[in-house]
Amino acid sequence: QVQVVESGGGLVQAGGSLTLSCAASGRAFSSYAMGWFRQAPGKEREFVTAFNWNGGTTNYADSVKGRFTISRDNAKNTAYLQMNSLKPEDTAVYYCAADRRGSPYPYTTPKEYDYWGQGTQVTVSS
Repeated sequence: QVQVVESGGGLVQAGGSLTLSCAASGRAFSSYAMGWFRQAPGKEREFVTAFNWNGGTTNYADSVKGRFTISRDNAKNTAYLQMNSLKPEDTAVYYCAADRRGSPYPYTTPKEYDYWGQGTQVTVSS
């Protein structure tokens, strides 16, 4: 069983930055496609960004394009989400997910992912 653990959430003012980390166990991390999702109170979980198994293809939600960047460090079994120019509407619990099939396409729907972290809270104050 692969474990996924997010960290790095917190409270930040609008316009500020945060970097989330996602540590995944298992030797096969470098072959996983990875994604970030978020869920605000009373709303469904929504796609934020993802990359395919080798990081060569990325996908971003329109709402975060140009502000968020996904990356990975295979040596550390860790994926990152750099969030800049944060807005109050970015407030949510952020989840990291792993697609063990190593899909060549970074999927945008939660059902395509096999392993999930517990989430980390990001709160952006106005």
